[in-house]
Amino acid sequence: MKKASYALVSALVAALSLPGISAHAQTVSPFFQRLDANNDGAVSHGETVAARARVFARLDANSDGVIDEDETEMRGDAIMDRATAMQARLANQMRRLDTSGDGKVSRDELGARTLFFDLADRDGNGKLSAAEFLVIRGIMFDR
Repeated sequence: MKKASYALVSALVAALSLPGISAHAQTVSPFFQRLDANNDGAVSHGETVAARARVFARLDANSDGVIDEDETEMRGDAIMDRATAMQARLANQMRRLDTSGDGKVSRDELGARTLFFDLADRDGNGKLSAAEFLVIRGIMFDR
């Protein structure tokens, strides 16, 4: 378990290293925007160091200056809790989509449900403008 815990910390720290991010993704990525603290369109070495310090502070739950196995296990448990909740939401969505009740979602069943689209299409023109799309995206992903 100790190796797995340190692997989790390593993965989180590696996620903050910029070489893994493509130039195109850097221009549109929310992750890049969070790193670019002064909003100058570039991420400096100092901003990267500051981001890593923020990650360290979040992982060092008891603020003792080190990340220990208990803290990484706590983070792992939180991730698993979120994954379990997402799995439950997915199962709930599958039940809603399965209008025939056969335990499967057919192409027709999936295509018949456009609740989010219908809610987002505020002007009822059968198309989503960029503004309408952002509203529904916010509802779905910015919980």
